[in-house]
Parts: sequence; C-alpha cells; structure tokens
Amino acid sequence: MVAQFLGVKLRIMGNAFRRSPWQVFGLVIGLLYGAFITVLVVGSLVTARLVTDVSATHSVVVVIGAVAVLGFALLPLLFGVDDTLDPREFALFGIPNRTLATGLLLAGLIGIPSLVLIVCAAATVVTWSQNPATVLVALIAAAAGVLTCVVASRVTTAIAHVLFATRRSREAGGVVGILVLLIIGSVVLLLLTVDWARDGFGALTGAAGWLSWTPLGAAWSAPGAAAQGEWGAALLQLLIALATVGLLWLAWVGLVGRVVATPEREGHSKAYRGLGWFDRLPGGPTAAIAARSMTYWGRDARYWVSIVLIPVIPICVIVVLILAGLPAHYVALVPLPLVCLFLGWSIHNDLAFDSTAIWLHLVSGTRGIADRAGRMFPPVVVGIPVLVVGSIATTIAFGDWAVLPSVAALSGAILVIGLGLSSITSVLLPYPATKPGDSAFTQPQTSGASAATVQALSFFAIVILASPVLVFLVLGLTVNAFWLAIAPVVAVLIGFGTLFLGLWLGGRVFDRRGPELMAFANRND
Repeated sequence: MVAQFLGVKLRIMGNAFRRSPWQVFGLVIGLLYGAFITVLVVGSLVTARLVTDVSATHSVVVVIGAVAVLGFALLPLLFGVDDTLDPREFALFGIPNRTLATGLLLAGLIGIPSLVLIVCAAATVVTWSQNPATVLVALIAAAAGVLTCVVASRVTTAIAHVLFATRRSREAGGVVGILVLLIIGSVVLLLLTVDWARDGFGALTGAAGWLSWTPLGAAWSAPGAAAQGEWGAALLQLLIALATVGLLWLAWVGLVGRVVATPEREGHSKAYRGLGWFDRLPGGPTAAIAARSMTYWGRDARYWVSIVLIPVIPICVIVVLILAGLPAHYVALVPLPLVCLFLGWSIHNDLAFDSTAIWLHLVSGTRGIADRAGRMFPPVVVGIPVLVVGSIATTIAFGDWAVLPSVAALSGAILVIGLGLSSITSVLLPYPATKPGDSAFTQPQTSGASAATVQALSFFAIVILASPVLVFLVLGLTVNAFWLAIAPVVAVLIGFGTLFLGLWLGGRVFDRRGPELMAFANRND
C-alpha cells in the first residue's frame, strides 16, 4: 500500500513535465533554485564542522532550523496549497485511517522542499560529528526535525483544506497572509538595523536559547548541546523533539479520519432580514446608490479586502521612517494622512466594479451627479470617525495640541480631494477591474489605457493638490506657528473646491459618456 502511494506521488511529479513549455521552464528554474539552496546550506554545514566556536554554530543552526519548521507549518495555513494527495480522495477505498495517514505522510517526503530539507538535515550530522555519541544524537535529531516539518505541513495542509474550502475563507486567508508578509518585512527591516558585528551574536544567542526549548528548535538544538558536553540539556531537548513528532502524528491520524468521514465544506449564503441600508437611508436615486455602495462595502470581498489592508500601509511606512532616523513625534503625523489618502483614492475605479450592472443607472435615467454623490457615501461614513479619532490620537502622540487643527485639516483635505478626483477618473478613465463574484486577488488583463498609469495619475494628483496644506503645516512646525492657522483655511478652499468641482464635472462626464460606459462594461464582461 505504501509503495502504491509513493508510486502515485512520483507519477504526479513526472506529469509536471508534460505541461506547457513555460510551465516546464518555471519548474526547471524551481529545481535549479532548490539545488542551489541545497548546495549552499550543505556546504555551510559541512564547513561549520571546522569552526572552533561550537556555541556560535549551535545558535545559527537552531535559529535556521526553527525558521524552517515555522515555514513548513505556516505557509499552507496562510496561503493554502493544492494538495495533490487529499485524504478525501481515498474515502471510497476503505483504507484504514492509520495506513492512509502513513502512506500520505511518506508520500509527503517526496517533493522539492522535503528533499531539500532531508539533505540539509543529513548535513547537520556532519556538523556535529565530534564523536560517535554526538553522531547518534544528531541522526535521531535530524530524523525528528524532518518529520516535524513534514508532519506539521501535512497537518496544516489538512486544516487549510477545511478552513479555506469557500471563496470568502480563502480571501480572508489571503488577507492574513499579506498581513503576515508585511509584518515579516518590517521585522527584516528592523534586523537590518542591528549592528551584527557588535550585537548580532548576542541577539542570535538569545533567540537560540529560547527556541532550543520549544518544538520549533529542540530537534536542531540537541546535537549542538551534546557537542558542548551539555548531555542533560541534549537529552531533554531530544525528548521534546520526539514528543512533538508523536503529538503531530496523532493529530495527523485524527485529521485523516475526520477528513475522510466528513463531506467537503460548502459555502452557505447568509440569510438577511429587511433591506439593510435601503431601509436606513431615505428614498431617491442618490440614497439608493449610497445604500447599494454601503452594501457592497460590507459584503463584496473586492471592497473589504482593500479596506482591511489600508491601515497596514502606514505601519510599514512608520517602520521605514523610524529606521531612517526621523524623530518619533514627527513620524506620528504620518499615518492619518496616509489612511485618508488611500481611503479617498479607493473609489477611483468604482464604476468598473459594477461591471454590466451599470446599465441600471443608465436606463433608469439616473443623473450623473446622483451617481457620483452616492458612491462617495461609504468612504465618507468610514472617513469621518477615522478623521476625528485619528486627529486626536495623532495630536496626543505628537505632544502639542496646537497642531490639532492643521493635522485634521490636512487629513480631511486629502480625503475630500481624493473623493473629488475619484469622481472624475472613475468615469473618464475606467480600466478593467475584478468581476463581481471573482476573487479579490485577481486582476484582469487590460488593453488601451494602462491600469497602472491611471492609478499613478489619480494617486499623485491627490498628493499634488494637497501639497499646499502640507507645506503650511511644515512651515508651522519649523518656521512660525502662524502658518498652522493658515493651513485649515487653505485646506477648506482646496478640499471642498476639488470635491464640488469633481462632483459637477464627474456628473457631466457620466451623463455624456453613458453609452461609452455601457460599451466598456460589456467589453470587459
């Protein structure tokens, strides 16, 4: 039975070379990359055998091994995987759960990531080959480390297959994955600021000392502890590693039994009572469009995925600015305007999100000004509390209440300028967007006006129009506080001037280009 599982996995891997030439080329590149990483890591581990500072080698191996375990465990859960050997596919064969779990686990050892891991783990035996006793510990620990990674990957793959069975859950997982990547990027930036020549070894030793007693690093730490003569610690860490493998194995067998006996989860439509926002807002075309937009923002993943990611961008900018040496109280002034910038810019292509549903507005004789104003309602509803709370929080973080009017004025101006310009660009320069019902992480191909060009023009136009308010704020902070009183006046003039002009001009363009907009929607359907 196990041989049959291994044969199926080998045939699946062989069939990968029967795809299109470009897919085969990508596969070959992946194989070459895996081979390069393997040679690099194995060479480093073999060379580490000659290093006299065993403690330093121990710390490096533990940290890298813990990262490998974490990667094998989290990547399937965060991003999902195409499980070619899903236990549910074998439900009709009557295979005992333990036999099925064993076969699938051994088949999981065949694959580029697993083979790279096996070779690198075997190289650690050479690293700790000081004497026969350490070689024995290294062999057991390497096997435990490999099994921990592979079984953890199988467990999280099964969990991901259950959790991400529906489109909405996959999109939520994608959002979490992006957030994790952004956090990892920020951590990497912080690590780049460490003076590794002076403080790096201490930080690495501290991390390794903590990871050595966790399931992440125990298997990779035991041989190093034995090589340093710490046999008590080595045996305890080896016990932790073996116990981790045992618990993961029990979890894997239990999951296989549950997955085989449980039908695949399907998405269920939520039952709604009443008309939602259509009940809350008064009648009229503007209110109807506003209610529809609010409904989309709450239910359509294409909208809420973007909204969830908006607060994350300022966090990354803050990390970069702090690393660049900008004083923290000045950095506190940055997040709120950035959030308002992306919030106002978020509807710059809102009309394309309607797809062919735009015909409802055209055949009903809806005026362009009503369409433009109704689509502004969601970002205004979200933006007002963000503006109020964010201005107060920014002022407190800055430490001077004198900047409150200017900070609020700059952020509010950016928001309304973005809404005004978006009202024009969404009807004047629409570009293909993700269709209703599709994943929020897909982007259709476009011909004609480049989507990137439209996005860049609309984005930087907001920044340029809001720059006078920013200049007066900077002058008030650096030259004379008098300019802090000028900034709100300029913000009101430029902000509301752009807003009203955008509404009027966008409405005029909508009325005039109705047939062209309908043709655009049909062309990209």
